[in-house]
Amino acid sequence: MLCAACAGPDSATLPHIPADEVAAEKRTQQMSQAREYFAQLRQIENVAFRIRAANRADCKEFVAGQIGIRAGTVKNLPIYYRTFSSEALNLSWTTPSVTSVADDSPAAAAGIKVGDQVVSFNGEPLPGTDIPEWVERYLKKNGERPLEIKINRDGKEKTLTLQPIIACAIPVTLLTASEPNAATDGERIVIQSGILRLIRSDSDLATIIGHELAHANLGHIAKKRQNAFLGGLSGKLIDGGFLLGGMHTGGAFAHAFERSGARAYSLDFEREADYVGAYYATRAGYDISGAENIWRALGQESPKAIVYATTHPTSPERFILMKKAIAEITDKKRRQLPLEPELKATRVEVEPAATRENNY
Repeated sequence: MLCAACAGPDSATLPHIPADEVAAEKRTQQMSQAREYFAQLRQIENVAFRIRAANRADCKEFVAGQIGIRAGTVKNLPIYYRTFSSEALNLSWTTPSVTSVADDSPAAAAGIKVGDQVVSFNGEPLPGTDIPEWVERYLKKNGERPLEIKINRDGKEKTLTLQPIIACAIPVTLLTASEPNAATDGERIVIQSGILRLIRSDSDLATIIGHELAHANLGHIAKKRQNAFLGGLSGKLIDGGFLLGGMHTGGAFAHAFERSGARAYSLDFEREADYVGAYYATRAGYDISGAENIWRALGQESPKAIVYATTHPTSPERFILMKKAIAEITDKKRRQLPLEPELKATRVEVEPAATRENNY
């Protein structure tokens, strides 16, 4: 009855849309998206391998053996890829297949190729699920000892011997999400697919991964958690004082001070990670000249980032800092000086930026 007076579309004779044609187009788009996902993942894995290998000294004890491959089965994929991934990606439900091989890695040197089915490591069969995690644990245990990998290629089994290298152990993963962002919790780096729209080259991607690795190596995550804890503790004392006076605050001060504590020094942490990340990318052999343009691209994607600074500096400030960092690195290379960051350089003077909550 309520919809009886609702307005509808004009009377028009639309083309007939057969359900089978819609279903076929749906499958085409799904397979295209799955292939794009793995192309992006290969690019990330390739750059991440070089960044982790070149900066292993800065990762201190958080290192492990690395061979430069990613392998998995259909079960390792995000759930929305599984029904069509066998057709799109030629993956098996039971036997792990190599989905990426990093350039100049031990796996590439041994001749492993994308599509090879991995049977065993040193005679130990790979499981059918959680392949990346299993490989990560195995390589950490194996260290630099030679590794015999049995593969199946075109129906023929062969055994290849690899010499792992020691590199930073932090994994880098891809998340399909439209927001241009990347993040780390100190143990894992997540690159959102939206940020890949902003990059022009592997060098740009290297500065992004280098930025997140710098956060992890410099202990920024632990420091932010400590600051949040101390802020929350201060707030609880105030809440307690009001409670003694007969007023219940519901923990309002604890929550507010915890958020404030988490943001303490956040801008400096981001500046430091931008600066050190530029060194990390350069050490890995990437030419990062022009990498500062990432921040101009971000400003176009997220106009608030041009003006407002909350947890991150504004994109103009990040552009200038990156440009100066690149000039400093270029000068050190010219003078053949060690590529060691001067952390005092992150203490820059800028005009006060407007503050406002935003999602970036």
